[in-house]
Amino acid sequence: MTVSETGGQAPRVSDAYRWTQLAVGVLCMVMIANLQYGWTFFVTDIQKTFGWDRAAIQWAFTLFVLFETWLVPVEGWFVDKYGPRSVVMFGGVLCGVGWVINGYATSLTGFYIGQVVAGIGAGAVYGTCVGNALKWFPDKRGLAAGITAAGFGAGSALTVAPIQAMIANSGFQAAFINFGIGQAVIIMIAAIFLVGPMTGQVPVPVVSHNIVQSRRNYSPGEVLKHPIFWLMYLMFVAVGAGGLMVTANLKPIAADFHIDKIDVTLAGLTMTTVTFAATIDRILNGLTRPFFGWISDRIGRENTMFIAFGFEGVGIYLLYLYGHDPVMFVILTGLVFFAWGEIYSLFPSTCTDTFGSKFATTNAGLLYTAKGTAALLVPFANILQQSSGSWDGVFLVAAAANILASLLAILVLKPWRRSVVANAQIETQDAAAPRSAPAV
Repeated sequence: MTVSETGGQAPRVSDAYRWTQLAVGVLCMVMIANLQYGWTFFVTDIQKTFGWDRAAIQWAFTLFVLFETWLVPVEGWFVDKYGPRSVVMFGGVLCGVGWVINGYATSLTGFYIGQVVAGIGAGAVYGTCVGNALKWFPDKRGLAAGITAAGFGAGSALTVAPIQAMIANSGFQAAFINFGIGQAVIIMIAAIFLVGPMTGQVPVPVVSHNIVQSRRNYSPGEVLKHPIFWLMYLMFVAVGAGGLMVTANLKPIAADFHIDKIDVTLAGLTMTTVTFAATIDRILNGLTRPFFGWISDRIGRENTMFIAFGFEGVGIYLLYLYGHDPVMFVILTGLVFFAWGEIYSLFPSTCTDTFGSKFATTNAGLLYTAKGTAALLVPFANILQQSSGSWDGVFLVAAAANILASLLAILVLKPWRRSVVANAQIETQDAAAPRSAPAV
């Protein structure tokens, strides 16, 4: 039983201890990054080996994201009640099992099952590590969530070339099995060192002109009944869908543009278009999360959303205009990922700022399910592309959705959230006020 559960107060821990906890979470996130961002390298070889329709194969990716996200609230409940260690260890086992299943699969059903298992495992690790970061750093929520999410966004950058090399030399099956087992073992070892904070161990929430944080802790049931939660959910889906579509189809898009095997030279480095784009995208997708998280700690969550979402909308539109050029493809996909990845630091921190930290893992997990909802649109993007013979319609819809989300952030979410937090503050003060004795 923790100090917080018994009503006691633990002494403040050092910042070094808090940053160590953050670092362990980042390591776990790095180890699950390939489960999402490495998938695109397997799609073409799976299609060549079995001859299945690409849209049918991509349902495996959608199932991964659905089970990675939609079960996070349940996993978050276990974390809030029992701590992070056992949940992350459980997730690590499933991550390895899922990719091993992929390595032996010979049917679409087999890949679907493998991706479901891997998705449950990845969600357990992801939701736990982000929620733990939000709890350890109430004074730097945007930065902490951003650094943790960066491990997931950029974690696969170093393995882009090794995975492709193993696929080319040993087959995609060997790549699934070897990387799956290796990543799982490291997650399970790292999980041993994860703990959650007790009452008194961390600073109190920050209150400033730009950062509005509630002192009231909303239960998950209350969160689901609150309309502002569903506005954030809609915005998450609108922004998340475009990035997931590019993530799942990076190599197929380049192949359809007939530029996937063309060498590109930038900053003295030469790689094929797909390898260069994937490497740059992973790095920028990781850097954006702490960068915009840090920015949001200073200028506010909604102001940062307005800038980042608008930037992504413009980037996707430019990809529609100039993406057939190999150099521009590398540069513009990098910009798109740089403007997309920050949703995984901005939305969790905004959710916790609004609804409190006591149930941060569960509540942020509820919002994170929007990523799964957005993933449902990925196969439909393939269907739209196949029916029209072009990616143009997909790019234009994604660009428009991002522009809409940027406007909602500044015009609707910002004033509404201030009102919600102010009302919660009044409720908290009224509840804490001493009751006067009745007159006799």
